[in-house]
Amino acid sequence: METEARSESLASPLGSRGPSLAPRRPSTLEVWWLAARPKTLLAAATPVWVGSACAAAIGSFRALPALAALAGAVLLQVAANFANDVFDYEKGADTEARLGPARAVAAGWLTPAAMRRGLAVVIALVLLVGAYLVSVAGPVLLLVGVLSIVSAVAYTGGPYPLGYHGLGDVFVLAFFGFVAVAGTVFVQAGEVPELAWLAAIPVGCLATNILVVNNVRDVETDIAAGKRTLPARFGRRFGVIEYWALLALSYGVPFLPPLGGASYGAGFLPCLTLPLAVRLAASVGRERGVALNAVLARTALLMLLFGVLLGASILLGSLPSRAAL
Repeated sequence: METEARSESLASPLGSRGPSLAPRRPSTLEVWWLAARPKTLLAAATPVWVGSACAAAIGSFRALPALAALAGAVLLQVAANFANDVFDYEKGADTEARLGPARAVAAGWLTPAAMRRGLAVVIALVLLVGAYLVSVAGPVLLLVGVLSIVSAVAYTGGPYPLGYHGLGDVFVLAFFGFVAVAGTVFVQAGEVPELAWLAAIPVGCLATNILVVNNVRDVETDIAAGKRTLPARFGRRFGVIEYWALLALSYGVPFLPPLGGASYGAGFLPCLTLPLAVRLAASVGRERGVALNAVLARTALLMLLFGVLLGASILLGSLPSRAAL
């Protein structure tokens, strides 16, 4: 799921030793760190925070399953980033015309075989975390885990790469929203209350907007590479409209019951981020090319801030009802 390290704002991941010398090659550790795209990991952590807030609101917070859910979400994001790195290179989507930060395989820092080995290691770690969660929450988590791994790899890999057929938006919305938020609640509470399903919508929408900016920025190079994202299929303007529409859902849904009811009132704190959201939407329509890298990074920041405030408002709103018990 490419919610993307293109949100990384490294102006030059290679660095520079001076105007007359070749750029310094990152160390092996730096290469793997850059390939993991650490700035995307907050996008993976945000749904876990919101889901844990929902679990706490119904009196079912459990620290160890919550931490395991966080580890699983972060590892799945790393797996998706590794898969995107190697498969986009092999499909010709990452070329010298790329507008985002450098990719490890395309830059020659890692071979495709090395990246595949790294991907296998990360998937093995996901399976270990998943085994614990299955022991806690039951076999339904096995199906969820398998689908999550397949989705992470199949975004750019396999015989029918999702991101190349305009399906990336749907899968980001589903997995960063419903699966991540509801799954986090389920491993703690053994159930998914209605408030969690509603809370998953804005989280998934804002995660999808990270992808939307990426796709709007890369529309021309994606068309050349045969990557049929929604903006590549329907035009750049479609992506701009999609960004606005997802924002409207994000800020509207938290006011619906039960999130917006007397017990939770979750819509108000996230509205503190609305001025940032409006500025970003205007920038998506106005900016072109590499200028959208900064918009992408700030969209990831918007998701984090919104998620933190949404979770906090759910927790604060639940205090009166829990005190009455």
